[in-house]
Amino acid sequence: MKRWDKMSRIFPKLGKAITVAAKESGADPETNAKLRTAILNAKAQNMPKDNIENAIKRAAGKDASNFIEMNIEGKGPHGVLVFVECMTDNTTRTTANVKSYFNKAGGTQSPNGSLEFMFNRKTVIEFEKPAGMNLEELELELIDSGLEEVDEHEGTVYVYGDYTQFGVLTHAFEQKGIAVKATLQRIPTTPVEYTEEQLEEIEKMLDRLDEDEDVQAVYTNIA
Repeated sequence: MKRWDKMSRIFPKLGKAITVAAKESGADPETNAKLRTAILNAKAQNMPKDNIENAIKRAAGKDASNFIEMNIEGKGPHGVLVFVECMTDNTTRTTANVKSYFNKAGGTQSPNGSLEFMFNRKTVIEFEKPAGMNLEELELELIDSGLEEVDEHEGTVYVYGDYTQFGVLTHAFEQKGIAVKATLQRIPTTPVEYTEEQLEEIEKMLDRLDEDEDVQAVYTNIA
């Protein structure tokens, strides 16, 4: 599995996520789990405090009402499945841009919903493993909070749970005082192996998507 979320224009994207979260459920992160998580993720990327506060304030402005979330699905080079999550104030522009990235790569856009079953939506929590932490104990402690799987790679811990448990699981880590990056991700049900040459072509398309400010996250079925 490989997830492309490096985001070359990361602050505008993080700010947009904060604004939409604040608009949906209020500007108080104590009572708005989605906003609280968006702020934590922004801080994890070293987004300045002023940027975060301005993004929250924008939720009360007239421009914020134009932001909506939308998904675009399709196939890229060599049949790779691509699921694109966007946040935009102009759906026509976003759709045309993303379609052009598919076309330039020799891919095609698919009808909305056609790839939903090819991905499992999961809560994914990442954090640096504290010294002395026992992951088996952590799993037992948080299984009732929706934890399904724990994995560790080079000192980073990855916790997976059902997407419906996002708020409960992130709150459990807050209660434990562990700073985390929490996201909702789409995990491919059937990952596919590609050759290095094929991956080079696929990555060119993924890079174009990554550079678009309306694109928040991109998921593929790359193993």
